[in-house]
Amino acid sequence: MTREAMADKEMVKNAVGGDEAYDELCEPPFCETPDDHPLWPKMRAAICEVFDPEIPVNIYELGLLYSIKVDEENDVKVTMSLTSPGCPVAGEMPGMVQAALYPIEELGEVMVDIIWDPPWDPSRMSETAKLQLNMFF
Repeated sequence: MTREAMADKEMVKNAVGGDEAYDELCEPPFCETPDDHPLWPKMRAAICEVFDPEIPVNIYELGLLYSIKVDEENDVKVTMSLTSPGCPVAGEMPGMVQAALYPIEELGEVMVDIIWDPPWDPSRMSETAKLQLNMFF
Protein backbone atom coordinates (compact mmCIF):
# COMPACT_ATOMS: atom_id res chain seq x y z
CA MET A 1 0.00 0.00 0.00
CA THR A 2 1.44 3.37 -1.01
CA ARG A 3 1.06 6.19 1.46
CA GLU A 4 0.32 9.70 0.24
CA ALA A 5 2.49 12.42 1.71
CA MET A 6 0.52 14.67 4.02
CA ALA A 7 2.88 17.61 3.50
CA ASP A 8 5.13 18.44 0.58
CA LYS A 9 8.51 20.17 0.94
CA GLU A 10 7.07 23.65 0.40
CA MET A 11 4.44 23.09 3.11
CA VAL A 12 7.10 21.85 5.53
CA LYS A 13 9.35 24.82 4.71
CA ASN A 14 6.50 27.25 5.37
CA ALA A 15 5.57 25.49 8.61
CA VAL A 16 9.04 25.57 10.14
CA GLY A 17 9.90 29.07 9.08
CA GLY A 18 12.57 29.22 6.40
CA ASP A 19 15.61 27.72 4.74
CA GLU A 20 17.89 27.50 7.79
CA ALA A 21 15.33 25.73 9.99
CA TYR A 22 14.21 23.55 7.10
CA ASP A 23 17.75 22.38 6.35
CA GLU A 24 18.35 21.47 9.98
CA LEU A 25 15.07 19.58 10.27
CA CYS A 26 15.71 17.48 7.16
CA GLU A 27 18.89 16.00 8.62
CA PRO A 28 18.42 12.43 9.84
CA PRO A 29 19.63 12.01 13.43
CA PHE A 30 21.89 8.97 13.01
CA CYS A 31 23.70 9.29 9.68
CA GLU A 32 27.48 9.71 9.72
CA THR A 33 28.26 12.16 6.91
CA PRO A 34 31.39 13.90 5.58
CA ASP A 35 30.07 17.35 6.54
CA ASP A 36 33.45 19.06 6.15
CA HIS A 37 34.19 17.56 2.71
CA PRO A 38 33.84 20.11 -0.12
CA LEU A 39 31.80 17.64 -2.23
CA TRP A 40 29.29 16.86 0.53
CA PRO A 41 26.70 19.45 -0.58
CA LYS A 42 26.66 17.96 -4.11
CA MET A 43 26.56 14.43 -2.73
CA ARG A 44 23.72 15.22 -0.35
CA ALA A 45 21.70 16.87 -3.13
CA ALA A 46 22.24 13.84 -5.38
CA ILE A 47 21.30 11.33 -2.68
CA CYS A 48 18.16 13.31 -1.86
CA GLU A 49 16.96 12.54 -5.40
CA VAL A 50 16.78 8.80 -4.61
CA PHE A 51 13.42 7.56 -3.35
CA ASP A 52 12.10 4.25 -2.15
CA PRO A 53 9.37 3.67 -4.77
CA GLU A 54 6.78 2.88 -2.08
CA ILE A 55 7.51 5.83 0.24
CA PRO A 56 7.28 9.47 -0.91
CA VAL A 57 10.40 10.57 1.04
CA ASN A 58 14.00 10.46 -0.17
CA ILE A 59 16.26 7.79 1.31
CA TYR A 60 18.47 10.32 3.11
CA GLU A 61 15.65 11.95 5.09
CA LEU A 62 14.05 8.54 5.58
CA GLY A 63 17.17 7.58 7.54
CA LEU A 64 18.16 4.64 5.37
CA LEU A 65 21.74 5.86 5.06
CA TYR A 66 23.87 4.96 8.08
CA SER A 67 27.23 6.34 6.93
CA ILE A 68 28.78 8.07 3.94
CA LYS A 69 32.57 8.18 3.86
CA VAL A 70 34.90 9.78 1.35
CA ASP A 71 38.59 8.84 1.28
CA GLU A 72 41.59 10.85 0.07
CA GLU A 73 41.03 9.70 -3.55
CA ASN A 74 37.37 10.80 -3.35
CA ASP A 75 36.18 7.21 -3.40
CA VAL A 76 32.85 6.91 -1.58
CA LYS A 77 31.57 4.17 0.69
CA VAL A 78 27.89 4.26 1.60
CA THR A 79 26.48 1.98 4.27
CA MET A 80 22.73 1.80 4.33
CA SER A 81 19.74 -0.31 5.20
CA LEU A 82 16.20 -0.68 3.93
CA THR A 83 12.89 -0.38 5.74
CA SER A 84 12.60 -4.18 5.75
CA PRO A 85 14.51 -7.21 4.44
CA GLY A 86 11.55 -7.96 2.18
CA CYS A 87 11.81 -4.60 0.40
CA PRO A 88 11.04 -5.20 -3.29
CA VAL A 89 13.88 -2.90 -4.44
CA ALA A 90 16.56 -4.40 -2.19
CA GLY A 91 18.60 -5.57 -5.17
CA GLU A 92 18.20 -2.29 -7.04
CA MET A 93 18.81 0.26 -4.28
CA PRO A 94 22.65 0.11 -4.28
CA GLY A 95 22.64 0.80 -8.01
CA MET A 96 20.19 3.67 -7.54
CA VAL A 97 22.52 5.30 -5.00
CA GLN A 98 25.57 4.74 -7.23
CA ALA A 99 23.73 6.17 -10.24
CA ALA A 100 22.88 9.30 -8.24
CA LEU A 101 26.50 9.88 -7.18
CA TYR A 102 28.40 8.91 -10.35
CA PRO A 103 27.56 12.15 -12.23
CA ILE A 104 29.59 14.10 -9.66
CA GLU A 105 32.78 14.22 -11.73
CA GLU A 106 35.17 14.75 -8.84
CA LEU A 107 34.13 11.50 -7.15
CA GLY A 108 35.96 8.25 -7.72
CA GLU A 109 34.55 4.78 -7.12
CA VAL A 110 31.21 4.53 -5.31
CA MET A 111 30.52 1.44 -3.23
CA VAL A 112 27.19 0.82 -1.50
CA ASP A 113 26.70 -1.83 1.17
CA ILE A 114 23.32 -2.82 2.56
CA ILE A 115 23.37 -3.95 6.18
CA TRP A 116 20.62 -5.19 8.49
CA ASP A 117 22.24 -4.55 11.86
CA PRO A 118 21.19 -2.28 13.35
CA PRO A 119 17.77 -2.65 11.79
CA TRP A 120 16.11 0.48 10.43
CA ASP A 121 13.24 1.93 12.46
CA PRO A 122 11.28 5.20 12.22
CA SER A 123 13.43 6.91 14.87
CA ARG A 124 16.11 7.24 12.17
CA MET A 125 13.88 9.56 10.10
CA SER A 126 14.41 13.32 9.90
CA GLU A 127 11.75 15.60 11.33
CA THR A 128 10.65 16.64 7.84
CA ALA A 129 10.25 12.99 6.80
CA LYS A 130 8.01 12.41 9.82
CA LEU A 131 5.94 15.46 8.84
CA GLN A 132 5.70 14.33 5.22
CA LEU A 133 4.46 10.89 6.29
CA ASN A 134 2.23 12.23 9.08
CA MET A 135 4.19 10.20 11.66
CA PHE A 136 4.56 11.75 15.07
CA PHE A 137 6.28 10.04 17.98
